[in-house]
Amino acid sequence: MVGILAFAVYSLFSWLQWRSFTIRSWDLGIFTQLAKSYANFQPPIVSLKGDGYNLLGDHFHPLLVLLAPFYRLFPSAYTLLVVQNVLLAVSVVVACHFAVKRLGRIAGVCLGIGYALSWGLQSAVDSQFHEVAFAVPLLALSLVALLEDRWRSAWIWAALLVFVKEDLGLTVFVIGLVMAWRARTLAGLWLSLWGVGWFVLTTKVILPSMNPGAQWAYQSQLNIRGLLSDPASLLQHDKVATVFLLAAITAGLCLFSPLTLIVLPTLAWRFLSDLPVYWGQDWQYSAVLMPVVFCAAIDALSRRKVLNSARLRRLAGTAILLIAVVLTSQYAFGMLVDPSKNFPLTTAVSSESALAAVPDGVTVETDISLMSYLVDRTEVYWIGNTNPAPDYVLMDVSGRPGVASTTTATEAEQRFPDTRFVTVFADGHYQVAKRQ
Repeated sequence: MVGILAFAVYSLFSWLQWRSFTIRSWDLGIFTQLAKSYANFQPPIVSLKGDGYNLLGDHFHPLLVLLAPFYRLFPSAYTLLVVQNVLLAVSVVVACHFAVKRLGRIAGVCLGIGYALSWGLQSAVDSQFHEVAFAVPLLALSLVALLEDRWRSAWIWAALLVFVKEDLGLTVFVIGLVMAWRARTLAGLWLSLWGVGWFVLTTKVILPSMNPGAQWAYQSQLNIRGLLSDPASLLQHDKVATVFLLAAITAGLCLFSPLTLIVLPTLAWRFLSDLPVYWGQDWQYSAVLMPVVFCAAIDALSRRKVLNSARLRRLAGTAILLIAVVLTSQYAFGMLVDPSKNFPLTTAVSSESALAAVPDGVTVETDISLMSYLVDRTEVYWIGNTNPAPDYVLMDVSGRPGVASTTTATEAEQRFPDTRFVTVFADGHYQVAKRQ
């Protein structure tokens, strides 16, 4: 029941975003183009990243081929949002079922709801689709199997993580070490070797071979030299807040389990980066940490003698639930309190009119505003790249009051010499120009 309710809340949020034309970034459009290619039995060529760009040269996520049948049946970017919500809800079912089995119904359900409302999952739903959606249930399944001493299942579920994103190979490495310590067998060490091996293979061979720059695109963001020259950078506010909140959402219980060590690889690559967007609680980056800290909390409550009492378990479950509810007001789902204010429909008519001005099957250059609504039926390019001359250009001009109705056409002609564009739609929010 908790999983069904979680899916309902996630889906309500996604639907409100979609109908109000709220697009958080270009990622939903990118992954929709990937799903579209896979559904047509083609390599994941994603024009939003560049003309002829193979997305397997950006991140290593072959498991996303599983999106193909769903997109084939329902060819829409919204399908990816539904798939992500299902995957996150599956992780809720896994975590909640295990919590009830180990801690009792009251404590288990409270902890399950706390997990479903955890800020990492909220931020992932708010950010719209990303590949890590597949990692969340795999982590939950692997860690639950690990805590139940089902070593083969734990090994298999964890091993699949390397096909979701390249950095997760390091997470698999730590899972293997924890398994080796708990099981006292070589299976865990083999899992660690599997994780490290795939991390090296993907970052040194596969990704560079498919990337236009012949390198792992994100290697430069691992600024180890900067950390060594300034160790105090680890104490920057956003980094400290993220670590504190990871512990706080489990009332600190995760700190009593070695499973919490599994968060270290993800925190390491994020905190080593010079990009502040990786440090905090926004976006999807913390989603993979949620099953880790909650499974660690369950482990602590069920194994530590000092915590092993029915009364204390109920108290801990209640505390985790209350913390989740309180924190919700500060994160994405707090917007559900007033949907009309936070998901306004004021631009809906304008958005639909602009989309109607672009016919099916054409090429379009655009910003992020409506790209996710165009990728299903057109070939879309992002205006920030060097692109071939498109058939249409669609731009959000709402941030440029007083702009002439021909501005988008004029600017398109400047970007593509020897072409001529004419305005086919213009209002105070969007302009659409057609190449003659």
